[in-house]
Amino acid sequence: MKSGFVSIIGRPNVGKSTLLNSLINAKVAITSNKPQTTRNIIHGIYNEKDMQIVFVDTPGIHKPVNKLGKILNKQALSLAKDVDLILFLVDASDYLGKGDKYVISTLKHSDVPVILVLNKIDKINNEIIMQKINEYKDLYSFAEIVPVSALNNDNTDRLIKVIKNYLPNNPKYFEDDYLTSNSLSFMASEFVREKLLNLTNDEVPHSITCLTTEFKENEKISRIAVDIIVDRESLKKIVIGKNGNMLKEVGIKARKDIELLLGKQVYLELFVKVIPKWKDKEKYIKEFGFKEI
Repeated sequence: MKSGFVSIIGRPNVGKSTLLNSLINAKVAITSNKPQTTRNIIHGIYNEKDMQIVFVDTPGIHKPVNKLGKILNKQALSLAKDVDLILFLVDASDYLGKGDKYVISTLKHSDVPVILVLNKIDKINNEIIMQKINEYKDLYSFAEIVPVSALNNDNTDRLIKVIKNYLPNNPKYFEDDYLTSNSLSFMASEFVREKLLNLTNDEVPHSITCLTTEFKENEKISRIAVDIIVDRESLKKIVIGKNGNMLKEVGIKARKDIELLLGKQVYLELFVKVIPKWKDKEKYIKEFGFKEI
């Protein structure tokens, strides 16, 4: 039996969460085109008869501008150590920048094998793919280099086969019907945050976090309440929208995803609260589930 932990790391907005969802063929991590979409450690579990891969989706490694950013960086970098394999994901359609080079510099302190995954190959031709491979292989001794398109599931089957070669002989860590180790209440709040990320612009997404405050369910229905935390009154007005239209749309879209996850009817209540500068206040960072390494 092959079983192990595989960390997905990279700079923000390279498609880590999209890759995770693609590999396990289920939505366990929220996605958007906004940087720093992933703020918590997300586990996605892939099962075969003789193999289990516990994928660890990490926050994008970036230059932090507040206490929350520093904590997210520590979380991501710490998970490049206590795993069996690292997937270093890069956007092959973008240039090799300082962010990618910084991540590579941190890998040089690790003994864990690293697979370079060139994502978004659907945007480039084969000639550019080869150029990218040559560009990156001179910077680090990667165990393997695998081009993929996470969005289109292109070459992800091969990536799974390559990963299997690097897993240790271990029993499975989770039962076969597990897709994620994250709680349902956490997933509910993440689906709400995803809709906010995709429906709002500019500085709004970076100033929002969501917290499930009530999660009650029986055989037929789940009753869920989620607090949407913003850091100033002007953003509260944007999130609520004219006549409450924005909040209503967020609720409708989030409820659909939560119902798919739970397989039952969901009654979802959303509340918007203002907590000034919450991203720099240790009390709230801990209360909202961000734990410093």
